[in-house]
Amino acid sequence: MGAEPVLQRGETMTSIGRIKPELYKQKSVDSEGNRKDDVKTCGKLNFTLQYDYENELLVVNIVKALELPPKDFTGTSDPYVKIYLLPDRKKKFQTRVHRKTLNPLFDEIFQFPVAYDQLSNRKLHFSIYDFDRFSRHDMIGEVILDNLFEVSDLSREAAVWKDIHCATTESIDLGEIMFSLCYLPTAGRMTLTVIKCRNLKAMDITGSSDPYVKVSLMCEGRRLKKRKTTTKKNTLNPVYNEAIIFDIPPENVDQVSLCIAVMDYDRPPCVAGTSHVILTVFIDTQFSTKCLDKRQGSNVRKRSQSCTVM
Repeated sequence: MGAEPVLQRGETMTSIGRIKPELYKQKSVDSEGNRKDDVKTCGKLNFTLQYDYENELLVVNIVKALELPPKDFTGTSDPYVKIYLLPDRKKKFQTRVHRKTLNPLFDEIFQFPVAYDQLSNRKLHFSIYDFDRFSRHDMIGEVILDNLFEVSDLSREAAVWKDIHCATTESIDLGEIMFSLCYLPTAGRMTLTVIKCRNLKAMDITGSSDPYVKVSLMCEGRRLKKRKTTTKKNTLNPVYNEAIIFDIPPENVDQVSLCIAVMDYDRPPCVAGTSHVILTVFIDTQFSTKCLDKRQGSNVRKRSQSCTVM
């Protein structure tokens, strides 16, 4: 008889030959076997998936995130999560912001209308952001679930843990907006001039967008007033040169902020128009510079800014 086969570590001999236990292990949904070694991670995201056959809904529960990197000087972050069911970017959900934590507990449920036979062609994209009241929100990282059936057939709720891939320049660059901001204390008037945008993200299947800019006056998270520009058709580089004016008493100017959102206008046939966010910028109304407007004979605060936004 030939020599006995040599057992390798982790193998067991039986009467029918070798058994390799690793072949029988249940596939771990926490594994990132196809991830490139050079991709940096920045925490973990926990969520659950289930398909509602009766109502044809993909139900996603964003449970929590762990070990997020600090983005604030205090050593914490103010995280929230955006979620898309790709390739459609117009249907987006967002969790609440959780203040001063690196281990946020979200426990929020979102539902995507989608037929079951389409799930094999769809992907879930989670983007984790750090909220900042006075500047653009920092993208912490992202999770992309390429195979929705990685866990199960989704007939029952299945839990998933995924590494969060650190944000790259490519993943956060959705375009730029240029605007100027001017405040006249004697008149209590704030003027934001929307100049132009460039390199916006395409939102339509034609590879273009129909962008307009919506500006909201905010106070402690509440929207007080809103204004918007005209819509520019079929362009990713719209030019506006439009002024948006808010009346704000001098004693209240330091208590408010502005939310500038670039929107894509979409009008399906025979129904009311809808809009989808391309990008958002948050700015405060406090200024680091002052100049004298000699024509008015009064102090005017001015600022011009161009932002590459998330």
